[in-house]
Amino acid sequence: MKKVQMTKFISTEQADRRWYVVDAKDQVLGRLATKVARIIRGKDKPTFTPNADTGDFVVVINAEQVKLTGKREFLKKYIHYSGYPGGLKTKTFEELMAKKPEFVIQSAVQGMLPKNRLGKKLLKKLKVYAGDAHPHKAQKPETISILEK
Repeated sequence: MKKVQMTKFISTEQADRRWYVVDAKDQVLGRLATKVARIIRGKDKPTFTPNADTGDFVVVINAEQVKLTGKREFLKKYIHYSGYPGGLKTKTFEELMAKKPEFVIQSAVQGMLPKNRLGKKLLKKLKVYAGDAHPHKAQKPETISILEK
């Protein structure tokens, strides 16, 4: 008799969740964001299910020290349009890093997640802080090194 191998799909409740801390100091924004998005989505786990939230939580610290390569630091723009005439708002990377450096990393990771209800749910598992202090010590997060410098 032929043995059939079945693919196992796990539900959101069955997922084994972990907490990770990632230091963004001197990391390139895009490379950092791709690794963080993979962890949040759960693609590095053998139990990955595309339509379920099976990923882990990620705490990113030192967001104010993230960098861009080449001239992108001066050329990159963040655009928001309210939908009204004259409602186009443009901010440069430098302006955002001065005001809210957390938004830069959050926006980069959000662009790499699905654009649906699941993506919005996954984005809530990303915690970004400008300094090196964070309030998630009770979850006992593991420190991981994303990239070599």
